[in-house]
Amino acid sequence: EQAKKMGVLVSDVFNTLSTFLGSSYVNDFNLYGRNFRVMSQADSSYRSSLAGIEKFYVRNNQGNMIPLGSLITARVIETPAVISHYDIYRSIEITGTSKPGYSSGQAIEALQQVAKTLPAGYGYEFSGMSREEIAAGSQQTKIFFISVVFVFLFLVALYESWGVPFSVLFAVPIGAFGSILTLTLLPNLSNNVYAQIGLITLIGLAAKNAILIVEFAKERVDRGIPLIKSTLDAVKLRLRPILMTSMAFILGVLPLAFSTGAGAQARSTIGWTVLGGMLAATLLAIFIVPVLFVLISRLAYGKKKLETLEQRA
Repeated sequence: EQAKKMGVLVSDVFNTLSTFLGSSYVNDFNLYGRNFRVMSQADSSYRSSLAGIEKFYVRNNQGNMIPLGSLITARVIETPAVISHYDIYRSIEITGTSKPGYSSGQAIEALQQVAKTLPAGYGYEFSGMSREEIAAGSQQTKIFFISVVFVFLFLVALYESWGVPFSVLFAVPIGAFGSILTLTLLPNLSNNVYAQIGLITLIGLAAKNAILIVEFAKERVDRGIPLIKSTLDAVKLRLRPILMTSMAFILGVLPLAFSTGAGAQARSTIGWTVLGGMLAATLLAIFIVPVLFVLISRLAYGKKKLETLEQRA
């Protein structure tokens, strides 16, 4: 109302405040072979306090200069410099890391337990790496299951049987048991994404030793040799290759397990996960896989079919 009485546009008042307190681009000019930009702005001494606003002037519709002090009033209001929002809601960001000896998953679980005590009207969400870790953690079981299914289908195509591949796949839990036991016994390691990568790798590594036994035994059974004799022959002939290849791999990942320097935690986690799993798959699976092959072959082939194969031989 005061600006209307004095013939001043409200937009001119805002433009004047914006120019003096902020800045306003005027034009460019060349001098001494250089290009200079002209910016209009009040001197710093007139922008240091609210009293300086009274010395700013704006032109009315009659061409007269009107002081802004006669048009506006000012008061100090304390507010945060930055107000953060997350999904429209005002938020406070908390950044931290887990203590030594605890995994990031344990830290996230602890925060979720604490967040249950928040008062009504408050909520929480994870963002950044924590959000991605939670999303990836829910897919771990799916990825592991899909990997096992693909290995099973490849073995079905290899052996042309739906039952025999189970004697190979049952070696995978043995390797996973060795990995989990290793991670449990080493407190400085945690079941993070690198350990999960090692578990996926063990599906093929643990199955490799079982394939060396099962494939040779199945070939002999198909030729009509008795099941027990075929299995024992396969174990005797394949024991040395299994031990040689397994020990070569175990010794090969020792530098990875005992790595130091930048990124050593990630390399050590993968190394110990695979190393523990291969030790279990080598020391335990060579005794369990032959037994499983005999039991599953009797179910898959049937007693009559095994007798027929032996009579042909």
